[in-house]
Amino acid sequence: MKASLLATFLTFILWCSTAAAQSRFMAKPGDKVWVFVNTVKADKRPQFEQFLHDIFWAGAKKLGEDDQKVFLQTRILHPTAAEADGTYSYLFIMDPVIEGGNYDIKSLLTKMYGDSKAEQYYKIFEDASVGEQKGYRLTQSKD
Repeated sequence: MKASLLATFLTFILWCSTAAAQSRFMAKPGDKVWVFVNTVKADKRPQFEQFLHDIFWAGAKKLGEDDQKVFLQTRILHPTAAEADGTYSYLFIMDPVIEGGNYDIKSLLTKMYGDSKAEQYYKIFEDASVGEQKGYRLTQSKD
C-alpha cells in the first residue's frame, strides 16, 4: 500500500514538472517564427549574459501584459563552443511571433528603466556584440 501510494505520488510530481516545462506556446503550422543571432566577443560573454538575464529578462516583470507575452514566447540559446573566429553566437527564438509585439531591445529597455538607464544598459549590449544582429523570418511547417 505504501509503495503504491509513493509510486502514485512520484508519478504525479513527474507529470507536474513535465506539464510546467511544456507550458510554453509553440508555433502551429503557418505561424511566424523568428530566429535572431547575436555574435558576442569572447571576453564579453559574462557581461552579455548578465545583461540578458539580470537586466533585460529580469526587467520584463516591469512591463505590461502585452510586452510580457513577447518574453514568454521568446527563448535564448547559449552557445556551447566558440565559432571559428573565436566569437560566440547566441540565438533568440521567437516562437511564435506575436503580431504587433514589441521586440525592439532598446524600446523595451526604455519602458523598463527610463531613458537614461536604458541608454546605459543598451551600451552594455552593444559593447559585447560584434557586428549586426542576423535575423531569419520563418514560417512553421506542417511537419
